[in-house]
Amino acid sequence: MPKVFIVDDAPADLAFARGILADAKYEVVTCDKAAEAEDRIAEAQPDVILLDIVMPERSGYDILRKLRKNPETRAIPVALVSSKTEPSDVLWGKTQGADDYLPKPYQPSDLVATVEHLLGRKTAG
Repeated sequence: MPKVFIVDDAPADLAFARGILADAKYEVVTCDKAAEAEDRIAEAQPDVILLDIVMPERSGYDILRKLRKNPETRAIPVALVSSKTEPSDVLWGKTQGADDYLPKPYQPSDLVATVEHLLGRKTAG
């Protein structure tokens, strides 16, 4: 069962995504504190990471850059999941190392498709 790690400071968003992915038969690990994200991700070694951008302690961009520098986490596929939906936001996210970008709000099918896309990228890469 593939493991998906979700980082988001909004409890409702975490619960929504967790429910969708659990129903789709994924193992789901969540983190609601950006300050703990990198250590928890390195420990969990998920197959895919879904990362919010706007969080109080640190931005998702900062976390993403650190994940990409760490040999233990650099190859894990990451999708930024954010209400920042301007084309410049998407471009900036991909420039920072994101493999995909899912705008909020999203449909459950879009979330599952994003995870499946990233899992395909991981096995192909």
